Order: sequence, then C-alpha cells, then structure tokens
Amino acid sequence: MFEKEIKAIEEEIRNTPYNKATQKHIGMLKAKLARLKEAAEREKTKSSKGGKGFGLKKSGDATVLLIGLPSVGKSTLLNRITNAESKVADYEFTTLTVVPGIMEYKGAKIQIFDVPGIITGASKGRGRGKEILSIARAADLICLMLDVTKNYNTQLKIIKQELYDAGFRLGEKPPDVKIYKEMRGGLKVSSTVKLKKINEETIREILKEFRILNGEIIIREDITPDQLIDVLVGNRVYVPFLVIVNKIDLLENSSNLKDAEDMIFISAKDGKNIEKLKETIWKKLNLMRLYMKKIGKEPDMNEPLIIKKGSTVKDVCIRLHKEFLENFDYARIWGKSAKFPGQNVGLEHKLNDEDIVEIHLK
Repeated sequence: MFEKEIKAIEEEIRNTPYNKATQKHIGMLKAKLARLKEAAEREKTKSSKGGKGFGLKKSGDATVLLIGLPSVGKSTLLNRITNAESKVADYEFTTLTVVPGIMEYKGAKIQIFDVPGIITGASKGRGRGKEILSIARAADLICLMLDVTKNYNTQLKIIKQELYDAGFRLGEKPPDVKIYKEMRGGLKVSSTVKLKKINEETIREILKEFRILNGEIIIREDITPDQLIDVLVGNRVYVPFLVIVNKIDLLENSSNLKDAEDMIFISAKDGKNIEKLKETIWKKLNLMRLYMKKIGKEPDMNEPLIIKKGSTVKDVCIRLHKEFLENFDYARIWGKSAKFPGQNVGLEHKLNDEDIVEIHLK
C-alpha cells in the first residue's frame, strides 16, 4: 500500500541536490517519508499475526547489548566478561536466542545481552531483525561489535544504518525542541539561538506535513530538518554506544590500532584489553557508587548503591523506598560532594562517586 510511494520519495530525495534553495522541498519530502513509514509500520503490525519474540527480563544496575553481524565473537566476549555460558562456534548464527550474563564491576551488577547477529535489512525484518532491534530499546548502552579481520568500517556502517533506520540515534541527545499545539490562532516559530541548519520556511513546511498548523514551536538549539522530524515522529531512542573491534589476536601486528573515545580494540579469545573494556563500559554507563550508612553504624563498604552520575539525595531516597522521601528530614554526607565530613544536606544536594550517605527521617 505504501511501498510504491515510499520508494518514489526516497528516489526523489536521492536525486535532489541539497542547498538553501531546495531545503524546504527536501524537508517536506523527508517529513512525508517519515510519516508514510510510520503508517506502513502500523499497518504491518496490525495485519501481522505476530511471531515468537525474544523474552527479555531486565535485572541488575544497567543493561548493555552486544550487537554485530554474525560470527564477530559476541558469545566469546559474553563468556569472557560475565557468568554466562553462551554457545561458541566457528560458524555464523551460533546464537539463535538472547543470552544474558552479569558482569560484576566496581560493586555493580551490569546485565549484558548477546543477541543474534543482525544482517543488512534487519530494520525491515530480515533475520528476525525487528525483534532483535526492539530489544535494543531497553538498553542503557549499545555495544557495536566488529571483526577486525574483515573490513570493520563497512561492518560499522551497516550496523549504524540499520539502527538509524530502526529509530536509534546513537550517541545523540534528544533535540531541545518543544511543540505546543492549539486549535486555532496560527503557528508561531520561536528560537533562542541562531538557526543555521534550518530556516523558518522549512520548519513550517515540515510541521504542515505533520498536520500542525496552530500553536507554537520553541527551538533552543541549532537543529537540522532530520532532527525536527525525529521530534515529531516521537519514537526515537537516544542511547550511548561503544564500538568493540574484536579478534586482534588474529593480526600479525596490532600495535598500530589505537583506541578512541567510542572505539576499543580487543581479543575476546585471549583476553587482551578486557579490563580496559570493562572500565570503558562503566564510564559509558555513567554510573557511580554510593555507600549507605545507618545512624550510629559504620558505612557498608561492601555493597554500594549503584546510581547514575549527577543523582541527588532525592534520587537516592526514591531508589531506596518511597517512605524515605515522604519522611525525609536531612542527610549527612562524607566524600567529595561534602564541604566537610558529615555535612548536613537537603534533597537537592548532588552526590559524587564513592560518597557516604546517612539519611535521617522525621
């Protein structure tokens, strides 16, 4: 029903050079394409009888997904860094279901899932791709795993494209855009920054395609037409990522391979760079440790409370139990966030890694 129209629009976008004169037209085409794809997906879901999905039960302090093409060594890595026993073999598609494992690191229990290898067309359903990618929506970090003995840049391009087509925006944050719809009164476009990547005419054309003719849009960063469309579609997933390039043990010389902020080279088989990988995963998850202290007792330094960096005393109370928030009086803090040991603080006090927290109730 929608396929022919979608292909025609995609072809027109490919054949239209992008410049200031064509920005409005291409923006309209992309908005229409996104809307048609959403409608096609809803139609497909409605008419589908549904198949057997992958059961996924989250546990631990964070969830990490290993995603890659078949036979890149995900199972070997999972067995290396967790308590899992994922089947390993030298042929493709060894993993046919989701295999979980727990990586214990710095007192945290980090759940890691090995999923079946994805292939080109996964975002459109090939190779159970839709089921695999739907699992990725529950992840706190996505690890893209590659094979260094093959063209790993090509592998990375394929995986990133499939994830992008499935609505994932790796390493990005949601655009700072607010849209307020009204029944009448026309459309007001406001921005707090100078817009260089999109003009007002294009903004209005895209909103028109999504049937938004009245209300106000407030833009607080310089966004692209694609980012505005992402806001309007509304089901995008913004998640951090890490690229893991495996099998460096098969290279004669791996000394010229340099790790980067979002990429690390390892050997899951030989264990090379595994400790650095664990530390990088920890940092990417943006976690910190807090040690809870009961009044009049020594703090429990064996089992830290694992929580996101930037969390406040209020976040700790919510995490422990609602009565801690309801009956909160004050907290005493020891550590980097305290001006002095045992400082009395309120709910909005921002905590640091390895702080000691003692909560006092009314």
